[in-house]
Amino acid sequence: MEKQRIAVLASGSGSNAEAILRYFEDSALADVVWVGCNRPETHAGIYKRTRSLGLETTPFQASELRNGAVLDMLCSSQVDWVVLAGFLLRIPEAMVGHFKGRMVNIHPALLPDFGGKGMYGMHVHQAVKAAGCVESGMTVHWVTSAYDEGDVVFQASCALEPEDEPEQIAQKVAQLEHRYYARAIDALIQDAAEQTSLQHG
Repeated sequence: MEKQRIAVLASGSGSNAEAILRYFEDSALADVVWVGCNRPETHAGIYKRTRSLGLETTPFQASELRNGAVLDMLCSSQVDWVVLAGFLLRIPEAMVGHFKGRMVNIHPALLPDFGGKGMYGMHVHQAVKAAGCVESGMTVHWVTSAYDEGDVVFQASCALEPEDEPEQIAQKVAQLEHRYYARAIDALIQDAAEQTSLQHG
């Protein structure tokens, strides 16, 4: 199978995107070939992170996501897989359909709990704290056109202490994300490659 081409979409600091880029740097299976962000460089740390790894981040507007321009960019870059890493906009139906079974998202809680519209970043960790949870974690799931409703692919959890504030919860969850997200993507791509070879075998 040809080396798979990954695109990463992010909205913020890009720490997960950086972890993914570093993970696939020496991979024989896949490469990150395109990174996009819906915020300008003045409002998002991802540009600096990817630049330090030799890849420029492409800025785009929310309207370009809706009108299909971003899908065109992905297609012209011959992208096979789309990975959302702290990306806050809803993915349009056409793009979901185009990358069905090849687009995943990460969520900073154990879905189906603490998911849905408005549940991102510190909002999630504050809700987890307010609910008095004894654990939290991260979820990798397939992307649908509804927030956080795609089938779960992978979860990892961490124990919470009663004195943990939302900031500490965020740190614990981020460690899990950086440790496992790229591995989960790798496993999905390997599974798909095996399925393809079985079909053509």
